[in-house]
Amino acid sequence: MSRDDYVRYLERYVAHHRLDVRVTTPVDRIERAEPGSGAQWLVHTPDGPVPTGAVVVATGRCHTPNLPRWPGRSTFTGTLLHSAHYRSPAPYRGRDVLVVGAGNSGTEIASVLAGAGAGRVRIAVRTPPNILPRSSARWHAAGRLTEAFPLAWRDRTSLLTQRLAVPDLTSWGLPRPRTGLYTRNAREGVNPVLDHGFVNAVRSGRVEPVAAVQAFDGPDVVLADGTRLRPDTVIAATGYRTNLHDLVGPLGVLDEDGQPLAAGAQTHPEAARLDFAGYTNPLTGVLRQAGIEARAIALALRRETVRSLLPTPRTADTVHRGRPPR
Repeated sequence: MSRDDYVRYLERYVAHHRLDVRVTTPVDRIERAEPGSGAQWLVHTPDGPVPTGAVVVATGRCHTPNLPRWPGRSTFTGTLLHSAHYRSPAPYRGRDVLVVGAGNSGTEIASVLAGAGAGRVRIAVRTPPNILPRSSARWHAAGRLTEAFPLAWRDRTSLLTQRLAVPDLTSWGLPRPRTGLYTRNAREGVNPVLDHGFVNAVRSGRVEPVAAVQAFDGPDVVLADGTRLRPDTVIAATGYRTNLHDLVGPLGVLDEDGQPLAAGAQTHPEAARLDFAGYTNPLTGVLRQAGIEARAIALALRRETVRSLLPTPRTADTVHRGRPPR
């Protein structure tokens, strides 16, 4: 699915359901409403607070670009940007580019640059990625079918699958991963790389794997193995942060990494009707999981609404008042 197709889907969804969508409306913070005010939460915006009975936070796990604070970063005389601000390979024709990070964004950007006329493309790798063929639907289905199996078994089968489906890139500077993709996903929330031409680009020498970035020193990039590079541009494909602290930090609903303590229809015991959707990264797909969480949240809110509209059960005294019980 392309970006434009997805945007059109959202626009048609809004029109079909006649939703009141307020774009370009930043939310500064969410706080509890005063008891007895008739609202559960206050959503603060520049236009004033919006009282509401329930809030679903769905700003996404990839909200704010994460640019590491490398030593000497401010001294770099080349161009440094996060992959979130990369748009096309055109500005990098004939340029020496270092891509930092071997996730899906980093490997795909490196492959595109190498095929679009960049002068030299290197990719800095800290941990060798788990790489799978591009046919993502097949791997999503496999992930769903094996969810009930032990983690160690799934790791062994995934590593075997990679050996059979993906050529060994060790001699090109990218060794095979030692950790299975299921363990990496469970521990770090990292998904495997779907090959969009990256393997062939490495094997042909058009993309050169190098050690991880350790520091910057003026025009130089210092790698973990002591090598110094002097690229024109560094593109940091180094992930994102949820950046939820300003929004809901004081409410006690986040862990030490800034991730929600409860997701989907499960809410924090001290924050009723404050839900979070889209903050997990399962192997079966972020959009699919967000849909599952959204439906669960909607069902829970519907049940609560129906429950609040039901009459209060009468007590035994009320039932039997004026007539003896049978």
